[in-house]
Amino acid sequence: MDRISGLRDYLKMSSYLEALGIPEDMETEYTMLAQGEYNINYHFVHPVTRRALVLRINTASQMNLENQVEYEYRTLKLLEESGRTPEVLYFDPAPQNMEYGVIVMDFLKGRHLDYKSDLVSAASCLADIHSVRVNEESHLISPEDPLEAVMEECREMIKTYYESPLADEKKKALIADLLERGSKKIREYNSYKGYRCCINTELNSTNFLINESEGQDFLVDWEKPLYGDPAQDIGHFLAPTTTFWKTDVILGRDEMDDFISVYEKAVAGRFDTCGLRDRVNVYIPINCLRGITWCAMAWIQYKDPQRLIANESTRIKLEQYLDMEFLQRIERDYF
Repeated sequence: MDRISGLRDYLKMSSYLEALGIPEDMETEYTMLAQGEYNINYHFVHPVTRRALVLRINTASQMNLENQVEYEYRTLKLLEESGRTPEVLYFDPAPQNMEYGVIVMDFLKGRHLDYKSDLVSAASCLADIHSVRVNEESHLISPEDPLEAVMEECREMIKTYYESPLADEKKKALIADLLERGSKKIREYNSYKGYRCCINTELNSTNFLINESEGQDFLVDWEKPLYGDPAQDIGHFLAPTTTFWKTDVILGRDEMDDFISVYEKAVAGRFDTCGLRDRVNVYIPINCLRGITWCAMAWIQYKDPQRLIANESTRIKLEQYLDMEFLQRIERDYF
């Protein structure tokens, strides 16, 4: 816990303890649970209620928000009725003597999603989350042109790679060509004006918790939610740049089509899925670009020895995603 300056002292402050109902004279043990690229999570058990909880520290905002922690907290509150997300108990966007915001939420049991055995479970989980009705005036960011917003995110991220002396010129040229082709694709697409909901936008396998013993599965990482088309989430979930991230899996076309069919059945008339498949097929290649440009940016960032969070598994994957053979496969299959 000493990696985060001020955290140990913060956890002893009366304001934090009172908010969670923890007596000051009772010891609470925090143990490392997991870390993402922009967050660190600790597990602890409430000394009175014995409830298993997670203390989450956000070290940066991928959305460039000043209120990242509050944004995530309000999103989880909004989605509680789905039964598919952790219940949040507390948040502090500006802890005293700390640089980063904190959230406390339920610890949920489960294993990571397996693409070969859990696609039906994932479809059901997403259908329940996407079926939560969201007011257009909610706190969620709602891009006017979602596809262009993703492309703009790609252009912004790739600048880090383009501007670095470490970048490979051939890879720069190929990525630039893919971005141009992506821009052409979305210019040919008529924007969608139908049903919208809270979408996660980061549906990696490790963000799902599959709980076979209790028969309820969850989605736990809500750093970058938007108010948008559910097809954007499905497109991200199925994209090879997503499935390959924590595994060695790239889904075939038949598997993708089957997943969409299962998802449509799981929605069961709760909202209109007309045209969903066609929209997903537009979002898949655009999400490939998002994955590639993020990896290019992160590859440069991982060269910084002062980076607070550095995962070895991520370091390895970044090399694989920027391998010319992988980039050419994305070009061949989707562009």
